[in-house]
Amino acid sequence: MRAIWKGAVSFGLVSIAVKLYSATQEKDIRFHQVHRADGGRIRYKRTCSVCGEEVSYDDIAKGYDLGGGEMVVLTDDDFADLPLTTSHAIDVLEFVPAEQVDPILYNKAYYLEPEGTATKPYVLLRDALVDAERVAIVKVALRQREQLATLRVREGVLVLNTMLWPDEVRSPEFGFLDEDITVRPPELAMASSLIDSMAGEFQPDAFTDDYRAALQEVIDAKVEGREVVAPEEVEEAPAAAVDLMAALRASVERARAARGEQPPAGEPTPISAARSAQQAGEQKAGEQKAPARKTAGKKTATSRAAPKKTAEKKAAEKKAEPAEKTAGKKTGARKAAPKKAPRKTA
Repeated sequence: MRAIWKGAVSFGLVSIAVKLYSATQEKDIRFHQVHRADGGRIRYKRTCSVCGEEVSYDDIAKGYDLGGGEMVVLTDDDFADLPLTTSHAIDVLEFVPAEQVDPILYNKAYYLEPEGTATKPYVLLRDALVDAERVAIVKVALRQREQLATLRVREGVLVLNTMLWPDEVRSPEFGFLDEDITVRPPELAMASSLIDSMAGEFQPDAFTDDYRAALQEVIDAKVEGREVVAPEEVEEAPAAAVDLMAALRASVERARAARGEQPPAGEPTPISAARSAQQAGEQKAGEQKAPARKTAGKKTATSRAAPKKTAEKKAAEKKAEPAEKTAGKKTGARKAAPKKAPRKTA
């Protein structure tokens, strides 16, 4: 590693000479822009928008745009005259518990190495931080900018974590924060059970960048002139959850299965409970539809039975008609009987 900064940690009246090293490095695969036809690199020229001439690095300065086409030009001499009292020092301001520092403030990490005869005070500060279980809040000037930072211990080395200033952290202004959303106690208990079933110890080495590995495989295959065989993706079956509780229960069961744990004997599993709930919902929906069918059936039966009754009624009326006619004839005969011819007298 190459030191990128040299200075001293001011710890009360103690000064500890240190070298600063970048503690992290990005592993992203970087590409150049090239001409598709022949693979030639694409070069960019630094040209002035006013005169159109190409400008070298020595003639480039920093400009602050005032708007309206006005620009304030600042040179290296202007930055050198700024009153940065901590330009070559890391001033310790106070010592605070580590949990009081919000991780969102952390920016970049650097290792500190003691220089020359500063090893003993370096180790003294390191051990004191470990015993106190605190981190040091410091100010440091890096790359012509004063920054807030912390000093903490990692694997026996002092680590400088630069931080964002509080006004550089945005406030979360989202509409749902003003909504009155109630979480039921059973849902919260099930979510807590899911967290417990997925609890573990963080081991960074257990995680890998699969995308970077696949991209490197593509590059290696291009170099060797072979084809890349993409692994078949396993499609997960859609969850049969009916509601939030069923989804939580199914998640708990899957987490237990991943750990090789079995549910207690006789206890329904969350997924089976979810399926039972879904079947019960479907059965209930079917029952609600069934009365409509029965009613329709009754209406159909009634409509079918109506013609039969009408036919029977007509048949009865037809049978009744001859009887009435016959009775009418008899009645007429009886009425006609008194009409006899008058007897003649002598």
